[in-house]
Amino acid sequence: MITSINQTAFPNTLIAILGPDQGEQSSEQKQNVVRIFNQDNQTIGFNFFQIDSVLDLTNATNGRIKLTSAQINKLNEYLISVGFKAELPTVEKKTLVYGYVKTSEPHPDSDHLHVTTVDVGDETDYQIVCGAPNIAAGQKVVVALPETMMPDGAIIWPGALRGVESYGMITSARELGLKHAPDKRGILVLPNDFPVGHEFEPEKVDRLLAKGAI
Repeated sequence: MITSINQTAFPNTLIAILGPDQGEQSSEQKQNVVRIFNQDNQTIGFNFFQIDSVLDLTNATNGRIKLTSAQINKLNEYLISVGFKAELPTVEKKTLVYGYVKTSEPHPDSDHLHVTTVDVGDETDYQIVCGAPNIAAGQKVVVALPETMMPDGAIIWPGALRGVESYGMITSARELGLKHAPDKRGILVLPNDFPVGHEFEPEKVDRLLAKGAI
C-alpha cells in the first residue's frame, strides 16, 4: 500500500493506492471516501477527503507518508463506518531496501538488458530486469520493490521487460533523488558493509556520495 498527500493539488485528501491502475477503472463514493476498483471489482485505491476529520496529518509533507498501524486501523474503522470493507493492510512493508545481486545474466531478447536475481533479506530471491551498464553479480544495491513510490512520483509495480518478468527495480542515485548523484549512467553500487534487507537511508548514502566514498 502507498499512502500520500499533496496539499497543493488535493487539499486535505489522503490517497491510498493498493494496486496498479491498469485497464478499465470505476469508482464509487460513500460520504467522504471514494473507492477505485478495476474491471474485476478489485479495489486498487481509496481517496479520503476531509482527512483531518479522521487523522491529524498537519505535520506531514507532500509525497508519500508512512502511517502507523494505529492510523491504518483508524482508517479501516472509518471505511466500515461509511459502508466499505476494511481493506487497508495494517502494516506498511519496507519497499526501498538494500539488496545483494546474486546473479546477472544477459536478457534473451535484448543486447543491453540483464536478468538478475536479488536477495533483499526476506528469504526470497527476486527476479529483476535491469538496463544499467554497470550491473554485475556480487553488488550491494538499492532495490525498489513493488509498491515503492519514487521521488519523482513514479510507482513501481511488477511487470515484464521484453517478455521477462521483473519484480521491482535496481535504482540509480538520480532515480533516488540524491543531491550528490553523479552525472554518469548506471545503478548506485554500495559498499559491502550495507546490510541486506535494511531500509534505504537517503541521508547516509548521500553523505557517502558527497565524500566520493561511493
